[in-house]
Amino acid sequence: MNDIDFKKFCKSILFALLHSLFYLFIILSSAWLCLALWIHQPFGRLATYFIIGFWLLLSGSIAGIYFSQAVFQRRTDILIYLVCFALGLTWFFGMQPRNDRVWNPEVAKILDYQRDGDQITIDNVRDFVWRGEEDYDVRWQTRQYDLSQLKSANLILSYWAGNDIAHTLMSFDFEDDFGKTQHLTFSIEIRKEQHESFSSIGGFFRKYELAIVPADEKDIIYTRSNIRHERVYIYPLNNLPKAELQQLFLSYLEQGKSLATEPRWYNTLFSNCTTIIFDMVNHIDPVPVDYRVILSGRLPSYLYDQNALDHRYTLVEWMNMAHINPKVENFEQGKDQSSANFSRMIRSGLPTDN
Repeated sequence: MNDIDFKKFCKSILFALLHSLFYLFIILSSAWLCLALWIHQPFGRLATYFIIGFWLLLSGSIAGIYFSQAVFQRRTDILIYLVCFALGLTWFFGMQPRNDRVWNPEVAKILDYQRDGDQITIDNVRDFVWRGEEDYDVRWQTRQYDLSQLKSANLILSYWAGNDIAHTLMSFDFEDDFGKTQHLTFSIEIRKEQHESFSSIGGFFRKYELAIVPADEKDIIYTRSNIRHERVYIYPLNNLPKAELQQLFLSYLEQGKSLATEPRWYNTLFSNCTTIIFDMVNHIDPVPVDYRVILSGRLPSYLYDQNALDHRYTLVEWMNMAHINPKVENFEQGKDQSSANFSRMIRSGLPTDN
């Protein structure tokens, strides 16, 4: 092959590569913008659907997916596409999270706290009484905790979508010198508006604000195990150093309180109930990055590999011991309906010297 032919060959390859990248950009950007419009419907349903249809027609003509003819002229089509896509980006990233919506009662309040030495006072701790998913008594409390009495933490996984995805909660145990125990659970959730339901796809497109809910265990764990009938597991993390445990607890409080003045978007992939926990932990003591942080249902094997769970027991044994549902399936029929009793029951069968 002579030099001229080789140069033509290289130019052809480069030209084909650039075309491929351009077509890939058109396909991916069109899919992204159409989903964003479909989720938010900023112009109302009919107008938004018309815009999505026109956009698919335009992008299809540019990429040659549906037909080879241009809608206007090819250069005009490309210019319209790029200008409109830039406007779409401006609209999407210009959306700001807010605190002034009509919220679902479960996430209506934002936590606040005050600290005086080791004495922590937390406002807006949720303690709902649940009888059904839509049948509950709304109760918000102010509670006090002694940071010096913080003894341990528990990772709680609630499986709602197969074995790979679970909602992640963190429960903290306080115990005084007389054996009196208090528990407080934090749940990082979407902040739903009234009559709004969760959508994993919507979580990618700034559909929901972020909520950090401090709650009684009988509220936030019970509603998952006994009301929604999700599979719930509790894993004690008793080997965490006390200083790190206290820092993690305070991180929850600080991030939760900050949402009152700096609301944030929930993101299904990057800012969810698991990744935010790992971000807080990493600021205290860096931990290895692992795919199981995204596939939160696989976290028990991650904890086991990191020696956070006692290796005297196999992972299967841990999962059996940690399973909450069999322990509390008849809780409603018991005489003692207290929160303290519920907390004791979900820990029954767990090693006490982990």
